[in-house]
Amino acid sequence: MGTPVMPATVRPVRVALSGLILDGDLTVPADAIGLVIFAHGSGSSRHSSRNRAVAEVLQHDGLGTLLLDLLTAREEQTDLVTAEFRFDIPMLGTRVIGAVDWVTRQPAIASLPLGLFGASTGGAAALIAAAERPDAVRAVVSRGGRPDLAGRALEAVTSPTLLIVGGRDDVVIDLNRHALERLRGPKELQIVSGASHLFEESGALDEVADLAKDWFGRHLGRARR
Repeated sequence: MGTPVMPATVRPVRVALSGLILDGDLTVPADAIGLVIFAHGSGSSRHSSRNRAVAEVLQHDGLGTLLLDLLTAREEQTDLVTAEFRFDIPMLGTRVIGAVDWVTRQPAIASLPLGLFGASTGGAAALIAAAERPDAVRAVVSRGGRPDLAGRALEAVTSPTLLIVGGRDDVVIDLNRHALERLRGPKELQIVSGASHLFEESGALDEVADLAKDWFGRHLGRARR
């Protein structure tokens, strides 16, 4: 077993989309083998402790990460009261697509194989982006996601997709099983035994991170050992 790669310093970035700016945190280790964009779930942001924990594991395995706010600061304030944006899946999907396009325009990272990690409703947004940008997105991982909310985009996803669900999250397990049947590309469903929707149980998030690391290592590049 080799020495883990030390992650690079986190660099704040501003992702310009049509008519708005999204804030993000970009971390790219030396000799990175790929880059993973994180699509956060309902009511969350790039500061999500769970997604940051997964991102750190990926960074130590040689993968760059972009943790991105899918809502502007003003939208986040409105959403705290009305929750009107967090379930606007088409809008969130469009913004993940915009993030994919932004990455492909950055000379320092454009050549890195690209993956998407989506949590909760961010799982649906990631799958919409994978369906729209099949040549750019090499792999997708969904944690406790709602892939069913991606709608007709599911049948257009050809990127290798891993769906991870907690073993105690019965309703979401069923939704993920039905969504899995509709995906066209390589696909797997992994159920983390004893875990609830947020994977708050001891060791549950570690298992999610290991599953994601192995999936991205397999499909984006050779994971470091």
